[in-house]
Amino acid sequence: MANIRSAKKRARQAIVRTDRNRERISRVRTFVRKVEEAIASGNKTQAVEALKDAQPEIVRGAVKGVLHHKTASRKISRLALRINALAS
Repeated sequence: MANIRSAKKRARQAIVRTDRNRERISRVRTFVRKVEEAIASGNKTQAVEALKDAQPEIVRGAVKGVLHHKTASRKISRLALRINALAS
């Protein structure tokens, strides 16, 4: 454990930041899972709606630093490709 006051504060901040980042990445995964479930069901309209909901969350994850911006772009792109491949 840290002895210096500023080091104690940094340790507290690290805990809070870690918890927030875990929540953010979990939220992104949940939204991506909803899109994948909609794709698996074969319902294109439901999948499109799920992607519209997931896209801002994925981008927010990139902006907040829990995902690399290229990873976020790749996830969105691949989900969109899979949705477009569905028969309408």
